[in-house]
Amino acid sequence: MFRQFRSEVEAALADALAALDLPTDDLGIERPPDDMDATLASSVAFRLAGEVGDAPPNVAAQVAEAVTVDDAAYVASVDTAGPYVNFHANERYLADTLDAAAPADDYGALSDRATSVVVEHTSANPTGPVHVGRARNPIVGDAVANLLAYAGYDVDRHYYVNDAGRQMAVFTWAYERFDESDLDAEPARDRAEYDLVRYYRKGNAYLEAADPDDVEAAEAEISAILQGLEAGDEETYERVGEVVDAVLGGMKDCLARLPAEFDEFVKETRFMRDGSTDEVAARLKETEYAVYEEDAWQLELDDWGIDKNLVFLRSDDTSLYTTRDLAHHEWKFANYDRAVTVLGEDHKLQADQLDATLELLGNDVDRLGHVIYSYVNLPEGKMSTRRGTGVMLDDLLDEAIDRAREAVESRMDDRIRDDDLTDADVERIAHQVGIGAVRYDIVSKQPAKAITFEWDDALDFEGQSAPFVQYVHARCCGILDEAEAEGVAVPEPGEPLDVDASALETDEARDLLREVARFPAAIESAAEDLEPHTIATFTREFADAYNAFYRECPVVTAESDDLRAARVALVAAARHTMANALDVLGVEAPESM
Repeated sequence: MFRQFRSEVEAALADALAALDLPTDDLGIERPPDDMDATLASSVAFRLAGEVGDAPPNVAAQVAEAVTVDDAAYVASVDTAGPYVNFHANERYLADTLDAAAPADDYGALSDRATSVVVEHTSANPTGPVHVGRARNPIVGDAVANLLAYAGYDVDRHYYVNDAGRQMAVFTWAYERFDESDLDAEPARDRAEYDLVRYYRKGNAYLEAADPDDVEAAEAEISAILQGLEAGDEETYERVGEVVDAVLGGMKDCLARLPAEFDEFVKETRFMRDGSTDEVAARLKETEYAVYEEDAWQLELDDWGIDKNLVFLRSDDTSLYTTRDLAHHEWKFANYDRAVTVLGEDHKLQADQLDATLELLGNDVDRLGHVIYSYVNLPEGKMSTRRGTGVMLDDLLDEAIDRAREAVESRMDDRIRDDDLTDADVERIAHQVGIGAVRYDIVSKQPAKAITFEWDDALDFEGQSAPFVQYVHARCCGILDEAEAEGVAVPEPGEPLDVDASALETDEARDLLREVARFPAAIESAAEDLEPHTIATFTREFADAYNAFYRECPVVTAESDDLRAARVALVAAARHTMANALDVLGVEAPESM
């Protein structure tokens, strides 16, 4: 409904501007300020004031007078408020929204676009546990994939496994070189990646501190592993694969706690073994941008505004990560209509080089999108897995659950503790709220902005946090349960709604229904821009509208049957809206809190 309403507003406003012989390139359509009673507003008068030679309020009045909405299905009227041109929805708009949302547990999901998208995210090197600094990648990446799926795309989620670089050669060498007795400490957790990372750390420490002759011998063994991978030696693949698969298994268990799950783990060596990496390198050598400098084949990318050459082949004809990633991306283009990659800010140059080189190779890079994020810090500062310092994601999630449990228990009065919530309920809510708080706090920020995770903000039940918006869903569930207990009909999924939406006469109810109406359009816009954080913003604005309704509009005790039925339907619509918005963000929607 909102999408159609906006389309009608755009058409009517463009026609009015054209009739006034004014430019229509920027209509300035936006959500109106909170103190304005309108469904949509246009700030176009600000832009046109200089051209018309009049004050913005006078320009707005001229534009509004020229707007015609007689044939619109959902636009009822147009007026002005100072410099804004305001568009108001009619009763049919609200009724159709309620009819669509109240019985639809998939409300907000858009129709199938018949377009496939692969979303690659996380892809942390399998050298040890996932640490907090990298937590933004699986959280943002999973939300991007969820968002695209809600927007109607056929989405696959991939983890690109770096199993061919020097880190994995060092890891494999160290795992084979050292015994348990050589290690300094017990594993921090009883899981594979915590066990094996000790070998990786021991190997790096050895290479930094051992005698030069010993280091030289070790480096020769590490180099032999790299050469074996390049040569396609099956024994070498098996040796490296044993370490990679073990560590990756533990990392999967960690990521499943978020949860962040994948359709496929695509190994880097796949594109060495099938010959596609060699084929890409050969094609690059033939381009006019290829040069052999400093004992390596490089690409000069100045024509793309990139002043750092891309090295794609060493002097010994071994490939680099980016060379293999080029083959990987061409494989994506051959199998998917679009490709989206979630990358840390330290990979920005690499992403630019990748795009330029893919274009040079004849690929349509418009099919490729990047989401670049800054890292998550705790107040203590940045972390490093190489030296074994820092906070692991597992630790953060454990503490989140513990803190959420304390917060839930502190909010429970004795009646609730004894009668309503069992210990199992408290534990369930602690997991939903604790992990939800971590995910929500991270995904709600614009990815490009660096953030420091703060517990007090993330678990603030009264603030702009996961518990604040999760509580809306729990309240909706409580009201609907109460209505059913009182014999009041609650909309059933998929069943037609027989409710008079015009009974919703209060401003709070109608404002909430307008928020319900704009959810599908919020999905569409966020998916187009790859910005799941805007859905988090939507949940906070939706929560504000719902809480105003909750305060002012009794539901089960409404004064008439028609009003009660309409408000119950509105609560059902609100429940579906919030549940699905949280689902996009990967945050659970508790039925009680």
